[in-house]
Amino acid sequence: MHSETCVYADYQATTPADPRVLSTMEPYWNEAFGNPHSNTHIVGWRAECATREAASSVATLISADADEIIFTSGATEANNLALLGLARHSSNRRRRILVSAIEHKCVLSAARVLAEREGFAVKSIPVDAKGFVRLSALREMLSDDVLLVSILAVNNEIGVIQDVRRIAGLLEEYGIPLHCDAAQAPCAMNLGGLATHADLISLSGHKMYGPQGIGALYVRRNFHDKIEPVIYGGGQQGGLRSGTLPLPLCVGMGAAASLFGTKEAVLERRRISAQRDAFFSSLQRGNHRLSLNGPSSKRRHPGNANIRFHGYHAEDILGVLQPRAAASTGAACSSGMPEPSHVLRAIGLSAPASEECIRFSFGRFTTDNEIQEIAQLVLEALNKLSMRQPVAA
Repeated sequence: MHSETCVYADYQATTPADPRVLSTMEPYWNEAFGNPHSNTHIVGWRAECATREAASSVATLISADADEIIFTSGATEANNLALLGLARHSSNRRRRILVSAIEHKCVLSAARVLAEREGFAVKSIPVDAKGFVRLSALREMLSDDVLLVSILAVNNEIGVIQDVRRIAGLLEEYGIPLHCDAAQAPCAMNLGGLATHADLISLSGHKMYGPQGIGALYVRRNFHDKIEPVIYGGGQQGGLRSGTLPLPLCVGMGAAASLFGTKEAVLERRRISAQRDAFFSSLQRGNHRLSLNGPSSKRRHPGNANIRFHGYHAEDILGVLQPRAAASTGAACSSGMPEPSHVLRAIGLSAPASEECIRFSFGRFTTDNEIQEIAQLVLEALNKLSMRQPVAA
């Protein structure tokens, strides 16, 4: 996909809204507007029906029920509601929380708040060199004092797809709930059955060709009375998340979710995976030392190519690519100052090696011509940089 004159290869940062999603949303800005919580007239009833249908579509994506879907402003809020909500409601002896070493920063930050302000013991679950959770290490960390385990279903930097079913099986013996940040998952895998393994699941509209500003948290029905809200107000959505639902955004997320339940979605993932592999193969034909971070393609997000360019600084490459191509390092702290990726460090890369890595991510609207174009742009950037200074061994 070209954004004006720029080849877009940052689909894991955000996806463009699918035209079919925009078309479905359009009437709800004006013609079919309404407050879904106005329960005394037809306009409100229609709006409430539309949000209920949207929740049903999101629920179907993960094999859940509509009343188990809580709409939020995005996956960050959903993750905060899952961790903070469960922990702050807890009053028993379960005072440990386990999170994988490669979780999204919003999960790590929420866990840090619980450790620093609420007195919980937060422990990091190690991963192997490909990014998979070390199941043997997780098994040793489990006990009756663990409140929650949080695992990123599909990693946002290296694309590793975790074995959620096996992880959930380990937790079952101790009655420990599982939270999955699944924001990246719809584009990477079939999510049917995910809700049978995880008790809390976070989703994001703009990571699945829906609108920005909307997300959802699946809360297993028997956990509804175990979550303390983080937003208070009129008691909407069963009191778990107050605030007027954004009708067009909810409809858009529902429409986006419905597009993944088709054979077209399966074929799409195969096509994108082939494009990703073709991109990396094209780069390998250049006279540069490259390596791919993360697992093999079978257990990897189909659009993800996290590549280490040995001897080059990632920011230098991205700078030369501007404004003709968009990709990312996937590592920047809140202050805007670059820092080594905690994900790449967790799989064994040194800080200097981490700074040589770029995440390219492709998606629904990526064309074969764009794959060839961006590969050529990257090779030209490497050649230009190699002439400026000697390349390290």
